[in-house]
Amino acid sequence: MAALSRPDIQSFLNYLKFEKRYSHHTIISYETDLREFFGYLDSKYGNLALKNINHPIVRGWLAGLKEQRLTSKSVNRKISTLRSFFKYQLRTGKLEVSPMVSVIAPKNAKRLPVFIKEQETRELINTLSNASEDWKTLNAKMLIVMLYSTGMRISELINLRERQLDSDRSQIKVLGKGNKERIIPVSREMVKNIDEYRRLKKKEFVRKDSFGEKTDDVLLVTEKGKKLYPKYAYLLVRKHLDEAGTLDKKSPHVLRHTFATHLMNGGADLNAVKELLGHSSLASTQVYTHNSIEKLKNVYKKAHPKA
Repeated sequence: MAALSRPDIQSFLNYLKFEKRYSHHTIISYETDLREFFGYLDSKYGNLALKNINHPIVRGWLAGLKEQRLTSKSVNRKISTLRSFFKYQLRTGKLEVSPMVSVIAPKNAKRLPVFIKEQETRELINTLSNASEDWKTLNAKMLIVMLYSTGMRISELINLRERQLDSDRSQIKVLGKGNKERIIPVSREMVKNIDEYRRLKKKEFVRKDSFGEKTDDVLLVTEKGKKLYPKYAYLLVRKHLDEAGTLDKKSPHVLRHTFATHLMNGGADLNAVKELLGHSSLASTQVYTHNSIEKLKNVYKKAHPKA
């Protein structure tokens, strides 16, 4: 019997489609995983009844996937599919015990944050500073310099208002995830750059209501004077990161990673970096210590006689 001719599988897929309202793409993913699993069962055990599927059988299939060198992430997705499938069978009374109870998912390998080297960062900023300043170039400069100088998320930066900058104290009040506020210090040079941007913006785009009062104090705007939007910011940053180096990943978030990594490499306290990034726990920040350790290893190998 072909795997997907089993009524219990089709019933589950209908449940995902009509009750859970999952997207077509997600349902295809579930269907593919189930096709592979039951195809394996059919080839090895024949038409096995649901109640006869146990955890050693499931583990045998998973072991085969590891032999095929599937990543832990891919294996975990298939485990998640089977857990959902058998949970549905329990719910409908087809099974009394799920074979997934004793199946342990492999740990996903932690990926180190991608960041730009310090020399490459300086070269990128110098290139932008020396470029002719049309609005797109000016915006690229402000986006890249501010993301790197503050570690803000791109959503935090494009929603930043002029009133959140305290020029006298050289600091920015940022509204982060969960509406949590944090204060980020900035250099006097950064304050000067922002003030100059505000001056040019005011000169270029006068936005007033019927009483002559300015109605929109959003900091960064497009060349049409409208608030920056995520895709505009993403494409602009990606373009300049693409021109500057050979990173595989070129999103604005790379600059946040770069900010944190350079702080850690410079000896910054982990708790301080946590507060600057707006992380809710140290666990999220500790990933940057791995990059610092790699730098220390390189220093050790180059400098120590016994390395």
